[in-house]
Amino acid sequence: MQILAIATDYDGTLADDGVTAASTIAALTRFKATGRKLIMVTGRPLADLKLVFGGLALFDLVVAENGGLLYNPHTGIVRTLAAAPSEVFVARLRERGVDELAVGETVVATHIGHFETIRDTIAEMGADLEIILNTDALMVLPPGTNKASGLKIALAELSLPAGSVAAIGDAENDVIFLSHCGTAVAVANALPEVKAIANIVTLGSRGAGVEEFISWVLGNPAGLHDWR
Repeated sequence: MQILAIATDYDGTLADDGVTAASTIAALTRFKATGRKLIMVTGRPLADLKLVFGGLALFDLVVAENGGLLYNPHTGIVRTLAAAPSEVFVARLRERGVDELAVGETVVATHIGHFETIRDTIAEMGADLEIILNTDALMVLPPGTNKASGLKIALAELSLPAGSVAAIGDAENDVIFLSHCGTAVAVANALPEVKAIANIVTLGSRGAGVEEFISWVLGNPAGLHDWR
């Protein structure tokens, strides 16, 4: 199957502890130079992503906030794909001691240790919200807002069929968008549930795994760990 685009997660996939290696940027640049497309699909708020990653211009589109936001790095246009978080809900969480609270245009995120408090607050307020897990973090979004829903909109804008896209990820919230694409790739550090649905599992972890896969796509196979 011809791969016309890569849709990749950021943290734990392109990045190690928020940092992307120069060799990974070089691999993305080689891939893009062939005329193919790059799409980032991340749970991070856009402002936070811009602070930690300087290579956004390589990407044709960015799906941020776990599907809640679509950003075009070349035009600067930001499109919200879900409702903004309720100020009352955010205030209630803070009153209940939920710290490290990141509030984006559509997402509320924090450490997984606050799961029970957030779950109970949602239930008590009767809020129409969903908790999405992401390794040691969690995100709160309107139901139906996820990486697959955001990616579908990005692919429509780029006129790309999902079957021509290779999706790469590592965590629980990546399963849904990997399952939507023609080729699902799990980096070596991915959780077991991600590897279970992947067509390919790389030998390398995080950015090294992305580099390995790009090398394979560009006709220079370095030996992938598993092809199903």
